[in-house]
Amino acid sequence: QVQLVESGGGLVQPGGSLRLSCALSGSWFIINAMGWYRQAPGKQRELVAIITRGGSTNYADSVKGRFTISRDNAKNTLYLQMNSLKPEDTALYYCNADGKSYSGTYLTSWGQGTQVTVSS
Repeated sequence: QVQLVESGGGLVQPGGSLRLSCALSGSWFIINAMGWYRQAPGKQRELVAIITRGGSTNYADSVKGRFTISRDNAKNTLYLQMNSLKPEDTALYYCNADGKSYSGTYLTSWGQGTQVTVSS
């Protein structure tokens, strides 16, 4: 069994910053790609940023230059630094990870989500 737990969401004014964290636990042997997704009310879930095991990153055009994804492989933790936040960044943010268990089973898991609200 594997688990992802997000934290760091909250209410922030436009132009402000937040740092999200996602802690992984359970029977992960190898963790490959990890990513942040978000879903605003009435909209589909969308990819925000993704990072490979080797550290390569990719971002949605809407967050490039403002958000930074990073990971600490020793701590099995994923981060998302969000700067210059805009009201349109308001959403429920989820982390996702995929990898393998010690028995070689493919694993993929989602966190429960953390709310980010950008409003004055």
